[in-house]
Amino acid sequence: MYRILAGFGALALVAAPPAHAQQTVKIGVIMSYSGQFADTGTQINNGIKLYMKEHGDTVAGKKIELIPKDNGGIAPDVAKRLSHQTLGTWAYKSGLRKVYTLVSDFGPGWDGEGAFQKGFKDAGGEIVGSARYPVATQDFAPFLQRAKDANPDGIYIWVPGGTQPAAIGKAIAERGIDINKIKILGQGELTFEEALKGMGNAGLGIITAFHYDYNHQSAKNKAFVAAYNAEFKRNPDMFSVGGYDGMHLIYEALKKTGGKTDGDALVAAMKGMTWESPRGQMMIDPETRDVVETVYIRKVEKVGNELRNVEIDKVPNVKDPPRAAK
Repeated sequence: MYRILAGFGALALVAAPPAHAQQTVKIGVIMSYSGQFADTGTQINNGIKLYMKEHGDTVAGKKIELIPKDNGGIAPDVAKRLSHQTLGTWAYKSGLRKVYTLVSDFGPGWDGEGAFQKGFKDAGGEIVGSARYPVATQDFAPFLQRAKDANPDGIYIWVPGGTQPAAIGKAIAERGIDINKIKILGQGELTFEEALKGMGNAGLGIITAFHYDYNHQSAKNKAFVAAYNAEFKRNPDMFSVGGYDGMHLIYEALKKTGGKTDGDALVAAMKGMTWESPRGQMMIDPETRDVVETVYIRKVEKVGNELRNVEIDKVPNVKDPPRAAK
């Protein structure tokens, strides 16, 4: 089994048994199909299906076969987040000087905490307090009260998604946090489309850094969103585009190798690969094999009658930083 972990979700490329090696390439899709984060699996799966519908199920003479497997819960590989260090640096440049951090108490949350704090402190900012909340909690009021009491310029929040963002929005309102005075910062899951519906106007003004939103204004993304809407009757999210881009990477690598699925050949084919994704220009770093992409700074605003993430700035060619110490 050769894992392809390049910021696209948990995809594994598996060579078929010798008797079928000339005909089939099996792709394992290992993620949450049940539990609190089941919709994550649905969105990745939708992205994969859409790419295969548009490009067919045969590449380099090989039939593509998907093998889904439920990981039963939170998947750290899927949940690994890019580039919070970029948001920390941007936060200082935007005028914030004191920030409190609040993150989910598991690996990706620690990574987000460490990366944001490094970016903010390296730029000259001060972390005035920090806390880690239980992964499954829905009660954020005491955590946000402590954050408010620290009197910061901003509160950085890392949340893995699910139903928690709406609970955070409710707690922000209940604790009387004025986001015109204390900026709320976070990664994209905090202001996913469904999360904003649950928050209502409590979400207005939240600033996030993320690599994809269905509102991104490019011809490539508009076509992707239209096709996704037509096929699945909903908007895509970052998991959807992750599945879509993951399949693009596998297809293009197989074309380069002439259908060979051995690890060395595939890795060599992927190194340095560039393409235009619905999220923007993409590259696989030839040295680290991580994704290099644009990070967008967005602010929740009311557009018509809807709350949307509106891009207010961007940082191009961002590389995945080293994992933070635990």
